[in-house]
Amino acid sequence: MTTQSQSNIAHELAKLDTPTLANAIEKLEVRSRITGFANRNLRCLFPDLPSMCGYAVTAQVRTISAEDNGGLNEPFIELCEAIAAVDGPSIVVFQEVGPHPEFSAHCGEVMATAFTQYGAVGLVTDGAVRDVKEVRALDFQYFAPGVVASHGAFQIERVQVPVTVCGLPIAPGDLLHGDANGLITVPPQGRERLTNLAKEIFDAEHQLMELLKQGKQGIAALRDHLTH
Repeated sequence: MTTQSQSNIAHELAKLDTPTLANAIEKLEVRSRITGFANRNLRCLFPDLPSMCGYAVTAQVRTISAEDNGGLNEPFIELCEAIAAVDGPSIVVFQEVGPHPEFSAHCGEVMATAFTQYGAVGLVTDGAVRDVKEVRALDFQYFAPGVVASHGAFQIERVQVPVTVCGLPIAPGDLLHGDANGLITVPPQGRERLTNLAKEIFDAEHQLMELLKQGKQGIAALRDHLTH
């Protein structure tokens, strides 16, 4: 698969909602149904934005610790270079490795502006974020457990390493998809089939919903539909 086709797939999948895409992935039968999605602690902070889809650029970061290097460091440049190198939409993924993740702030208006300029469409983190009003104006998506007001002593430890965010393992280059319902990874196998599978699922669910709307009178038809 060429990098151009990878970019096209990301843009096509961004037209789908995440639950429908998750159902389509199940049809591929390439992974267990109980894997591939983040837990409920990860929140979509801008649920009004369209679905987010892009390739992961990862980093482990430290925000609250005894050591304070005074701000951004050389690995930040490395991170920006990695974002810019993605041929297609990218998503920045941060895992907090400091002792107090509940106080960590991983992104604000300045960093979100930089990431947007380099080609990222959103940030996924197990820490917190800030400047939500300003970042929303950039159409840059936030997935995080919550917000805090101060940036602490943020520093990047390692770039482009495997991370785990809210129970979801994410490797550099993984294709991510998320909306107001949550975040998933998209397996590489069968990606070109997912748009058609999603349409089949939508059509099938529409049929089922029409039967359910018949109420009590439609129970016999519902039984026939679900058992044949």
